[in-house]
Amino acid sequence: MPDKSNTPDDTDDVNSTDSETEEIVMDDVEAEAGFLEDRDPEDYPSVLRITSDSDEAHRQDALDRLDRWEAGEEVPHVINFQNPSDLRALLTDRRVELLRSIMTDRPDSIRQLAERLDRDVKSVHDDLQVLADYDIVHFEQAGRAKRPFVPYDSIEVSLEISTPTSADDAAPA
Repeated sequence: MPDKSNTPDDTDDVNSTDSETEEIVMDDVEAEAGFLEDRDPEDYPSVLRITSDSDEAHRQDALDRLDRWEAGEEVPHVINFQNPSDLRALLTDRRVELLRSIMTDRPDSIRQLAERLDRDVKSVHDDLQVLADYDIVHFEQAGRAKRPFVPYDSIEVSLEISTPTSADDAAPA
């Protein structure tokens, strides 16, 4: 699970690898942390923002969110990937389809979701587990079934591509 805490100043910088299976690997600190796992889903922020910003831009955004949070404003939960390919590895077309389906009409079970999307139950389960590792999807027990749900009203994805500054172009001495 990514690095998380109950304050918006802690951010999710995810170190991952891009492989043929699009495996996303978290470091040990991220995996051991637990941001929203013991929060009531009703208490989640309404917006999840998934970004691919530089470390500096992400850090400044975190400080801005902290100021707004301390002023009593609701701030989004943010997951940041420094490498855009890591963001793409997480949000595959199939996973985005899962998220849209869950947010449109919450399924009673993983099996029902798989049937709705005409997909194999195991592959849907695996995709849901990856999304759950990032606190995007959560589950509630409904008898023997697990009901997936997304506790956010909206998910915003932001990818900035810009011209490098002269400092970015400078070769190491």
